[in-house]
Amino acid sequence: MARFLFTAWPFPGHVHPNIAIAHALHERGHEVAFYTGSKARAAVEGEGFRCFPFERIDEARLYHIVFSQRRSFAPWKHPFRLVTVLREWLLETIPQQVADLQVVMAAWQPDVVVSDVTFWGPFLVLHETCDIPVAVSSFVPGCMIPGPDAPPWGLGLPRPRNRRTRLLARLVGAATDLLVADFRRTADALRQRYGLSPLSMPVHAFLGQMPLYLVPGAPEFDYERRDLPPSVHYIGSVVWNKPRDEPSPAWLSELRADQPWIHVTEGTMHAQGPIVLKAAAQGLANLPVQVIMTTGKDRDPAQLGLDETASNVRVERWVSHADLLPRTDVLVTTGGGSTVMAALSAGVPMVLVPTQWEKPDNAQRVVEVGAGIRLAPRRCKPRRLREAVEQILKDPSFRQNVLRLAAIFERYGGAARAAELLIKLVDS
Repeated sequence: MARFLFTAWPFPGHVHPNIAIAHALHERGHEVAFYTGSKARAAVEGEGFRCFPFERIDEARLYHIVFSQRRSFAPWKHPFRLVTVLREWLLETIPQQVADLQVVMAAWQPDVVVSDVTFWGPFLVLHETCDIPVAVSSFVPGCMIPGPDAPPWGLGLPRPRNRRTRLLARLVGAATDLLVADFRRTADALRQRYGLSPLSMPVHAFLGQMPLYLVPGAPEFDYERRDLPPSVHYIGSVVWNKPRDEPSPAWLSELRADQPWIHVTEGTMHAQGPIVLKAAAQGLANLPVQVIMTTGKDRDPAQLGLDETASNVRVERWVSHADLLPRTDVLVTTGGGSTVMAALSAGVPMVLVPTQWEKPDNAQRVVEVGAGIRLAPRRCKPRRLREAVEQILKDPSFRQNVLRLAAIFERYGGAARAAELLIKLVDS
């Protein structure tokens, strides 16, 4: 029996895929614990896993940095502000991460640390100072290691498949390198505090030096990349979104089954106003469809202006995708990684209105495989959104492409395959 310690930011999209992998490890007789924030503690402990909560990381400040400030939908308009946010979030919390984890590891003595791809203390420090295998567990359905087969992350650029798109990727990549030069110097200064040498590559490239890098999805959804190190393994669909014993809401059976179901969600964490929800409430009102909108558990529908909607629109704070997506015909979403993977795995095509962080890149991958339509946030108006939904309902190719991809994901093994690869780290 081995011990696996998962480290992750307490955001649902970061924690939930790791819960699926944790179950697969537990089913194989291994012990699992999590180091994360208090907001994720109930979900972790509710599934029977031990949770070591943040002690030195200021969670209130963390949420303020990442979510409370409304940001432009176009990161290229405010690149230095974005770099500042990333530095405060990803780098300046590393001393607190390391101090906490040194205590946890001394007490619990894990054999492997499995870390959220954006939780950098284990990668940049503990992997070397504690001489312990550290595996990357990405919640993003594409590998973030830079290379010529994929565009730089953050802008949702097209696949570099021809002369124009390859040139665009190189130019943006060069600009990004200049923009984050100080970012990397900060990372090197942090490593120096622990007696470690400077990085010889960008941080995301350095993560490829870890013994294992797990990517949800498949090469077919990640531009058929051939430029990745052997540590990278695609594992297909890794989805967890409800406790096993939680019943489905009774009202789902009351919705009309003779009309298409449209699910509209902006995810669980929000840094912008409800532009998608409002556009859908107006654009899909009184159509021959059933619209199920979720605001997120922390947002009151009445305070969002969604308390008065058409008779075919139902507004809830949250509904498990496990209950809803198998009956859904179209998903309208901002494109968070876990939501995209859940939809693709369930065979549901999407209308995506990507806002910030990794969402533009997730949306572009969906478009590239013909599984959905992408709308820019500034173009997310009631009429445009309605037209996009109607296009997907009328064109069967969207559903066919999603089902093809779902079958591909299934072949990669999901959480069970991730567990097998992690167990090999202990045996190697």
